[in-house]
Amino acid sequence: MWLLDKFLGKAIRHGKLIVTDHDGKVYEYGPGVDGMDPRGALHITLTDRRAAAHIARYPQLGAGEAFMWGWLVIEAPHDVRDLILFVTANTKSIGDKAIQAQGPLRKVAQKLIAGIDGVNLRSKARKNAEHTYNLTRRLYELFLDEDRQYTMAYYREDDPTGTSLEQAQLDKKAHIAAKMYLKPGMKVLDIGCGWGGLAMYLHKHYGCEVLGVALAPDQIAFCKERAAAEGVADKVKFKLMDYRDVEGQFDRISSVGLLEHVGTVHYPQFFQHTARLLKPDGVMFSHCCGRAGPPGHTDAWTRKYIFPGGYIPALSELVTQSEKAGWQVMDVEAMRFHYSHTLEEWYNRTVLHKDEIVELYDETFYRMWLFYLAGAEQSFRHGGMVNWQLVYVKDRAAIPMTRDFMHEESARLRASDTPPAWSLDPALKEAAE
Repeated sequence: MWLLDKFLGKAIRHGKLIVTDHDGKVYEYGPGVDGMDPRGALHITLTDRRAAAHIARYPQLGAGEAFMWGWLVIEAPHDVRDLILFVTANTKSIGDKAIQAQGPLRKVAQKLIAGIDGVNLRSKARKNAEHTYNLTRRLYELFLDEDRQYTMAYYREDDPTGTSLEQAQLDKKAHIAAKMYLKPGMKVLDIGCGWGGLAMYLHKHYGCEVLGVALAPDQIAFCKERAAAEGVADKVKFKLMDYRDVEGQFDRISSVGLLEHVGTVHYPQFFQHTARLLKPDGVMFSHCCGRAGPPGHTDAWTRKYIFPGGYIPALSELVTQSEKAGWQVMDVEAMRFHYSHTLEEWYNRTVLHKDEIVELYDETFYRMWLFYLAGAEQSFRHGGMVNWQLVYVKDRAAIPMTRDFMHEESARLRASDTPPAWSLDPALKEAAE
């Protein structure tokens, strides 16, 4: 416990944290609650003698595993989200200094491990996609919105509590479509199409002929079922295939939540191949999680349990590699806190459906999912993560002179769409299900 005690003693400068070790010894950190949390001090119990050492030796991996395995218990009325947000709010400056203070050998080792993990050849890319996206359909129904948008929602107000997740996801699709400068009947390639929501949206509003590709079999099966049910399977097609195998010419290309899975070593291939696929006067839109600072590496816990092969890029990496392939970046937007609000809502919906998720999987999976959502939220709320939205062209005359067209088209699309009435009331959502 001495190593964890030393770290927490230095790190906790606000609020109050109480730790009860497996042997019953109690440790206290921080000056006091001081109005930081009206529920009082945050209290955790370590139930296994190995817990403290595991957390101290492997901070990110160890804490997540200790919580998953039941070695770390957060006492009511708090939960793991409270713990993660509390610790990271206290330690973000310390964490930055710790990264800077790492020895050269450790930095090289971390970069090497992350680099190797980011090599996503076709067989590995498919395996990684199946690990992340081929979970039980019902799981995603329980915590995502009606359209199964598994990326950042777009909250147009500073106070997100006045906007439902369903409305924010509709607004996100309007925001994306507006930036793509679409015209009726265009041919669109949607790389990493997820459960088909954006592809269906683009066809609905523009009559586009859309090809969606992804590597998770159940996602593609769901997409095909959805297109067939809506009678648009001849116009909105989905294929289980690697984007590197796509052929043809497209007016527009979209990739939402895709670049995080490509791997930095494959960025040149991504930008070169998409340049071949896009018509000379076309537009490519990309939305991805990103780093507000310089390049880094994916933490061990996320690589192991949630997104194997995943890496969140810095803007410099995206721009540098795209320029080499002949792309011109016409628009960049940093979405700062939108994803933290989205993840908070996903977390709350996961908690709401705890019993069903435990029945689908088990307690360990449920705790893993909570830790993932809460940890991701803190990265976008207190850490250095953002979402990048970039518009690429090969010919700068492909889009209008000013950004006015984006705002005008987004407003038009929003006026034409409303979410289901029950989305504003969780109780009505439960009844609808």
